[in-house]
Amino acid sequence: MKKIFIINDTLENKITYYHLAAFVIFLPFDRLYSELALISLLLHSIIHVKKNRLRSLFTLQNGLLTAVFLLGVLALAWSDDKSQGIKDLQRQLAILLLPVIFSLLEINFTRYKKNILLFLAVSCTLTILYLYADAFRVILFYDMPLRSILSISFINHNFSEPVGIHATYLSLYSALSLSVVIQYFIEEKKSARLWMGLIMLILLAGLVQLASKAVLISALFYCCVILPFFIKQPALRKRIIMVSLTVSSLVIFSIIHIDTLKRRYIETFREDLAHIPPDNEIAEPRLSRWKIAWQLVGKSPALGYGYGSEKRLLNEKYFENKLYQSYLLELNAHNQYLSFLIKTGMLGLFVFLVVLIAGIRAALQNKDSLFACFLILVIFVSFSENILDVNKGIFLYAFFFTLFIRSGKPFAGIKRFTKKTAQESLMK
Repeated sequence: MKKIFIINDTLENKITYYHLAAFVIFLPFDRLYSELALISLLLHSIIHVKKNRLRSLFTLQNGLLTAVFLLGVLALAWSDDKSQGIKDLQRQLAILLLPVIFSLLEINFTRYKKNILLFLAVSCTLTILYLYADAFRVILFYDMPLRSILSISFINHNFSEPVGIHATYLSLYSALSLSVVIQYFIEEKKSARLWMGLIMLILLAGLVQLASKAVLISALFYCCVILPFFIKQPALRKRIIMVSLTVSSLVIFSIIHIDTLKRRYIETFREDLAHIPPDNEIAEPRLSRWKIAWQLVGKSPALGYGYGSEKRLLNEKYFENKLYQSYLLELNAHNQYLSFLIKTGMLGLFVFLVVLIAGIRAALQNKDSLFACFLILVIFVSFSENILDVNKGIFLYAFFFTLFIRSGKPFAGIKRFTKKTAQESLMK
């Protein structure tokens, strides 16, 4: 662990390293802390900027990483809600800033990627432990039975509320952390495996408790299907598949046989895909909102309605179709793909899919299972959330996408700014 906290590098790179560590450590907490770390990192990169690094701003990688933000700027041109569109772009500014910052920094991201991800894993593990401690404190204070930890009072948002983060986004960070710890468990010496195994159990328990369906499905799919694909040794691959299937079976068994989890994972999933609300429920099914979104898409499929238009247009349709709870809460589409179609049409969805496909190609080219896990999480959760409309989702997408791209090989056939600078980067 000492190697994680103390590195042998230049003073400039040490400062960069601790900035990056602070940023990921603060991700499970209030967005203010991560924003302050990001601002400080930006100032640090500007202070130490060098002319030869400026060339690295104009690369295919940066074009892909910033494509979603640049598309939003373009989509302001045909928007009738420019004021809201500008606010949305301000929120998404990290998608532009992080690739720029990473390009200006001298640090070798390949060398420190694993350490940075371990900082995230440690932060998420401690956060989940704190949430369990807080939950049991409440249970003991009110003299409730210990099994109350699996009641609705301590599931999903009720579990993550003490740290003020949406349960889905804490789940996303925890799932990525779980993949990091699994990778560390596979690669490191046996002496560290006991601790890694304990951390994996904590993170997995946290994922079940946070009860984000899309994230848990993504995590299990990664462990059972994607991770074995990246394992070269047949014996190890078989062992990982067996362990992953066993753990997944235990998780599914628990969900089926614990009423609260069954209600959260299975029954609410059915209700979301129902055409009408179930008896005695006022919440509108997600499918009803998706149908309304599709109606909007059908009227302007090519370019959509411009940036900032989604909530206003959906709210009007919610009211017309008597989805009053969705209207009062001003809910978005809760589907990133539909969100792109509404705001930027087929053009926007095409750009987003190209970026994701380029990421998949890079993950395969670099044989990076952690990058693959990140992409699986983004792809799956985008079916149920507008991850690029929420600060924590924006930071997840912008920071880790940039980190994985910058720490890997350049795309095939594309040179990094100049040959000389590439050689200098590899020698560090």
